[in-house]
Amino acid sequence: MEAMDERFQISPLIRGTLIGVYLALVLPLPLMAPAGLRPLLLLAAPIGLALVWALLSEEVLLDDQRIQVGYPRWCAWLLRRGWQLPWQDIRRLIPMGTSQGGTVYYVSSARQEHYLLPQRLERFNDFLNRFQIASGIDTSQVQRLTPPWTYQLLAALAALMLTSELVLFGGLRAGWITLPAGYPG
Repeated sequence: MEAMDERFQISPLIRGTLIGVYLALVLPLPLMAPAGLRPLLLLAAPIGLALVWALLSEEVLLDDQRIQVGYPRWCAWLLRRGWQLPWQDIRRLIPMGTSQGGTVYYVSSARQEHYLLPQRLERFNDFLNRFQIASGIDTSQVQRLTPPWTYQLLAALAALMLTSELVLFGGLRAGWITLPAGYPG
C-alpha cells in the first residue's frame, strides 16, 4: 500500500452556509435589542462566531496506521472531542437511520466501540475510497448525510436574509425608514 497522509476538512459549502446562517440570525440582534442589552450582544456575537468557526473546523487525518478525527490545535483545547483508531482495529460500519430520514454510519472497533463516521467532508468520495483501501471495509453504500442542494438552498436563503438586513440597516441609517415611536430599541 502506498504512503497515505491525507487531511480532510468539513466541506466549504457546509462551513460557509452554516456561518452565513449564524450571521444572518445574530447580526440584527444588537439593532433590535433594548439599549441596555446592546453591549452584551455586541460582545457575545463574535464569541459565538468563534465557537461556530471552531465547531466547523473538525478534520479527519488518514495515515498508514490510523484514522483520526479531531480539531486543529487552535481550538482543540476547547473542543476535546475526537477519536482515533488503527486500521487493523476497524471491524465494520454500522448504518443507523436518523429521524430526518438519512443514514449515519458508525465505525465499529475490535473492542465494540462505535465512532461516528464523518459524512460532511470535502472530497468525500476520495475520503471513502481511502478509508475502504486502508480498512478493507466496503464503503460503496455510504453516501453524504445530506445532498449538496440542501446546503445550496440554505446558503441562498442566508444570503437573502443578510442582503435584506443590510438594505434595512442602510435604510435606517439613511433615514429612508423609521421605526415606530414605541419601539424599545
